[in-house]
Amino acid sequence: MRLVAEQISEAAFAPFGQILALPGEPGRVDYSAFAENLRPHRAELCFRTSLTAPSALPLRTRVMERHAFSSQSFLPVDVARYVVMVAPDDASGGPDLFSARLFLVDGRTGINYRAGVWHHPMTVLDRGAVFATVMFNDGGDRDEDWADLPVEVELALA
Repeated sequence: MRLVAEQISEAAFAPFGQILALPGEPGRVDYSAFAENLRPHRAELCFRTSLTAPSALPLRTRVMERHAFSSQSFLPVDVARYVVMVAPDDASGGPDLFSARLFLVDGRTGINYRAGVWHHPMTVLDRGAVFATVMFNDGGDRDEDWADLPVEVELALA
C-alpha cells in the first residue's frame, strides 16, 4: 500500500485533530481547549521535548500507535518539514488503512492528535527536529497502544 503526502489543511486534518498555528505576530496563542484526558481519573500532564532524527522518503512501515485516553500535541521548536500518517479505527478497533492519510507539514505548524487517533511515530524530513510534546499519562499499559499493520505501507512525497 502507498500513501502520498498531501499538504495539511484544517479541514482535511479535522477528523484526526487540530492544526496548531504558531503566532505570526506578537502575542499568545492558547491551545488548552484541544487537550483531552478521557480517563475517569486524573492523569499526570506530560510536557517534554524530543529530538527526532530525519528519515528519507519513501519510508516503509508496518506499525502505528495511539493514545486511547489522551490527545497528543507536537509544537515545533526547531523543525524543517515533517509528515504525519493518521487513520481512524476500523471495525475491530485497529487502524483503518483504507481511510489512512499522510500529511506534509511545514516547520512552523504544530499538530494535535485527538485521543484515540492512530498515527505513525513522528517522521521528520530534511534534518533533525526538536518538538515540544504535551499529553496526559497515568503510567498504565494503555498510555500507548501499538498496532502491527497487516500490510506494509509506503509513505511518499509524490
